Amino acid sequence: MAPSTCGALVTGAGSPDGIGYAAAEALAKAGHRLILAGLSDRVQARTAELVAQGYDACAFVGDLTDPTVVHDLIAHAGPVDILVNNAGMASGGVVDAQLPVATMSLELWRGIVDRNLTSAFLVTQAVLPGMLSRHYGRIVNISSTTGAVAGVAGDAAYSAAKAGLLGFTRSLALEVATAGITVNAIAPGWIATGSQTPAEVAAGRATPFERSGRPAEVAAAIAFLASSSASYITGQMLVVDGGNSIVESRP
Repeated sequence: MAPSTCGALVTGAGSPDGIGYAAAEALAKAGHRLILAGLSDRVQARTAELVAQGYDACAFVGDLTDPTVVHDLIAHAGPVDILVNNAGMASGGVVDAQLPVATMSLELWRGIVDRNLTSAFLVTQAVLPGMLSRHYGRIVNISSTTGAVAGVAGDAAYSAAKAGLLGFTRSLALEVATAGITVNAIAPGWIATGSQTPAEVAAGRATPFERSGRPAEVAAAIAFLASSSASYITGQMLVVDGGNSIVESRP
């Protein structure tokens, strides 16, 4: 088991109805000390909600694409044995523009890749020394069916970042397995978060379950992979999409 003094760090946990906060709630219920990180002050409100429920939680606000900020985060967090790299999809609840590669600016490309992939690299790299010294760790990267399983026109940067996150997961898993650290990825499909667009709501209705998934359903998978029970699972991607990616023929 992980030492009780060590914490669970969840990035991208500012939205009240997002996957990050749902994951934080699930980990808090499992008895972990929580560190919630986000780009805006929203994460402080989420932390206050957990504290009001009697959980041990603290907040950190900052841009995790900045190595200096990440250093400050780790100093603030203390020992971390569970890391959920969830930051990325929407910045402050604002979804990135979808543009074809032919007209996408380098600035937009870099911003999306940095937020969805580079931030995970930086935070993971920062927590690894502690995990390695304690010979225990659980890293769960939030990828997506977009990029890792399928593609969406106009979403090349996001697709590349999320597919890249899966490759990062697999390579890192091999590097740290002998130290008792597991590294896995979750690939959510259409999930009913606050940033879900009307088109995505409609796409959710076209899944086998005829609805979008709930953040808590993704969080349950995260909590399992973050648990000591998942000690022999590493380098894997768990798709949480209601069976949507296995449908070959649609009406």
